[in-house]
Amino acid sequence: MTTAPPVLDVDALLDDPGTRIIVCCGSGGVGKTTTAAALGVRAAERGRDAVVLTVDPARRLAQSMGLSELDNNPRRIEVGGDGELHAMMLDMKRTFDEIVEAHSDPERARQILANPFYQSLSSSLSGTQEYMAMEKLGQLHRSGAWDLIIVDTPPSRNALDFLDAPERMGRFLDGRFMKILAAPAKSGGRLGVKVISAGFGMFTGVINKVLGVQLLRDVQTFVAAFDTMFGGFRERAEKTYRLLQTPGTAFLVVAAPEPDALREASYFVERLAQEGMPLAGLVVNRVHECEPSLSAARAQAAAENLEERGEHPLTSALLRMHTDRMQLAAREERLRARFTSAHPNVPVTAVPAQAEDVHDLEGLRRVGEDLSLGAAPAEPAA
Repeated sequence: MTTAPPVLDVDALLDDPGTRIIVCCGSGGVGKTTTAAALGVRAAERGRDAVVLTVDPARRLAQSMGLSELDNNPRRIEVGGDGELHAMMLDMKRTFDEIVEAHSDPERARQILANPFYQSLSSSLSGTQEYMAMEKLGQLHRSGAWDLIIVDTPPSRNALDFLDAPERMGRFLDGRFMKILAAPAKSGGRLGVKVISAGFGMFTGVINKVLGVQLLRDVQTFVAAFDTMFGGFRERAEKTYRLLQTPGTAFLVVAAPEPDALREASYFVERLAQEGMPLAGLVVNRVHECEPSLSAARAQAAAENLEERGEHPLTSALLRMHTDRMQLAAREERLRARFTSAHPNVPVTAVPAQAEDVHDLEGLRRVGEDLSLGAAPAEPAA
C-alpha cells in the first residue's frame, strides 16, 4: 500500500515572511514560467512585494501579464491586492555589460565592452545564461526592493545547469587556456613576448593558424583588461550560491506527469539534498483528472456493446474518449506514485491541465488557485 505524500501548502509558503526567494526549476517545457508567474500574482494579491525573474525568451510571461514585452528592468504589473508585483526578463548580454560597468573603471569598461571577443563571449558562451541568472538574482536580493523574489530558471536539457553554471564560468575564466593567452599582455607587450619561452611561441603559432592573428590579439586584450574582475565573478557566485542554501530560499521542482520530466525532477531533488539547499516540494503540472464513477473498463465495454449493435455512435465515441482519459489519468498516477515511492518526504501539489493556454492574468490566477492548498471549490451551476 502506497502512503500518500505530504501536501505542498503553497499559500503557507507565500505568506511566510521568512520566504524571500522561490526558485522554480525543472526540465524544459514543464510549465516553470507559468508557475513562477502564477506564484507572483498570488503572492502580490496576498500582500507580498514580489518580483518575478524569467529567462523564457518566448515572451509568454509578458503576454500573460498584459504587456507587449519585458526587459532587463523590473516593470510593475497591476494585479490588485495589498502587495505589488514586478516582472522582468533576463537580458543575458545586458547583465554581463552591467557587471563590467559596475566593477571596473570607465576606461577599462570601455575597452572590455568594445572588444570583439567579449561581445562574442557575453552572447554565446555555454552556461552564460545560467550564470547571469544567478548574477541577476544576487543583484535583486542586494537591492532590498522586494520581500519576495521568484526565479524561473533557464530552460535547458539538464535542470542541474543552473547550479553548475557559476563553477563552470569560474573554471573558464580561471582556466589555463585563458591564462596562457593573457601571458603576452601581462609580460609587457613586445618586450614581454621576447622573453616568453619557445614552447609558448610554438603554442601561439598554432593558435594563430587556427584562430587568426586578430582574434588571438582580441582574446589577449580582453583577458588583460578583464583580469582584475575574475575574482569578483567568483566571489559573487559563491555568495549567491550560499544565499540559495539559506532557510529563506525555497526550491520548487516543477514537472509534468511524464517519465522524462519526473525522472529529471527526481535527479534535481537528490542534487538539492546533496548541496544542502532547501526544497519546498514538487509541483506536477497538467495533470488529467476524470470522474471516477465510471471506470475505463466499464466505459470500454459499453462502447464495444453499442458498436456491435450499431446504435448511438456519438455515445460510443464519448465512452471511448472517457476510456482514453481514464487510462491516461491512471498512467500519470502511476508515474507520480513512483516518484513518491522514491521520495516519500517531498511535499507534492498537482495542477490540473488547463482547458486552454494561459494568456492573461485571470488564467494566472486560476493556476495560482490550483497551486494553493485548500482553494475553495467551484460553486455548482444553478
